[in-house]
Amino acid sequence: MTTLPPPAAELSSDEARRIALRAQGFLGAPDRRAGVRGVLRHLGAVQLDTISVLARSHELIPYARLGAVGRRTVEDAYWTEGHSFEYWSHAACILPVEEWPHFAFRRRAHRARPQWNHGLPDGSYESVIKQLRAEGPLTATELGGAKNGGEWWDWSASKVAVERALMYGEVVCTERRSWKRVYDLAERAIPGDLLHDELDDTECLRRLVRLAGQSLGIGTRADIADYHRLKGEQFDAVVAESGLVPVTVEGWAKPAWADPEALATEPRGRHRTTLLSPFDSLIWERARTERIFGFTHRLEAYVPKPKRVYGYFAMPLLSGGRLLGRVDPARDGSTLVAKHVSLSSPKAVQPMAQALLEAAEWVGCDSVRVERVDRPELTAGLVAALS
Repeated sequence: MTTLPPPAAELSSDEARRIALRAQGFLGAPDRRAGVRGVLRHLGAVQLDTISVLARSHELIPYARLGAVGRRTVEDAYWTEGHSFEYWSHAACILPVEEWPHFAFRRRAHRARPQWNHGLPDGSYESVIKQLRAEGPLTATELGGAKNGGEWWDWSASKVAVERALMYGEVVCTERRSWKRVYDLAERAIPGDLLHDELDDTECLRRLVRLAGQSLGIGTRADIADYHRLKGEQFDAVVAESGLVPVTVEGWAKPAWADPEALATEPRGRHRTTLLSPFDSLIWERARTERIFGFTHRLEAYVPKPKRVYGYFAMPLLSGGRLLGRVDPARDGSTLVAKHVSLSSPKAVQPMAQALLEAAEWVGCDSVRVERVDRPELTAGLVAALS
């Protein structure tokens, strides 16, 4: 068993919560000059997902921190001028391009993988690389079609090949076009000074553990490892040299580590009131969300409808540094529909109304309709606050 060094600080649960909020961009004035690209670099990873209710999750992430930034602005910030690439981190994520070298350990692991779920016909890999070299960035459809005509997982040979090349690092996803990945050769898409796999696994892991600690501010072994989907033993191997410092937190049953810069100044400033994507990195790990906010959250999109408690895409409400409820939203023409609203107390009514009105304006809706509130006695107050 690893012997832990003595903690550098003893923190209250409230201090840990505020450190986490500031690290994730929800406490203090946002850096508007850095904009969406600044949010991406600050978080280190922005998760992608197919679900789109108010907007896709990668749009909701900067909105939650910056406010009503234009949706076209969001896409351009991610994908133009080679500022980012898509790869496997916490899940499929948009990553800052300067982090390409630090995912060499994962690319090497994919290259060494003995078996794959999809077979790869002879010559198909080389054919895809040749086509990309000749024609430039292409979608799977443009490479010959993504499917064989069967179920959704029945990929064509070209789709299997280009996805394999993506995981190997020979090909890069540089854009999403109508939600389709746009593939290009890494040698064209990644700046020359970054296009290498020279860092060994230990250096890659040390960097990603440090980045995760900075992005979270404070976290347990599981919190920090989960950020880029590292294994616990990978975290153990590098944390002592990562630059993170051990701390103890009131009420946390397990040891924790913090970014020393997060401990240097007291976290203070204005809190955001906003709706969070279920894929927001503030609430990625359920156990962490429960530990920090006393709030149990679960994405129910993949739960059978009769078994859902809060709704298909329930979005937690953040206000005053607390999670005060959630709403399952939908669109009906120019109306934002609050299908199911859950509120922790009457004090959550006004923040929920504010968050709904701001979200409605951002996505081009001119009204909000409330269908159900789990505390019926709060319905009239919410409707009045929205009018």
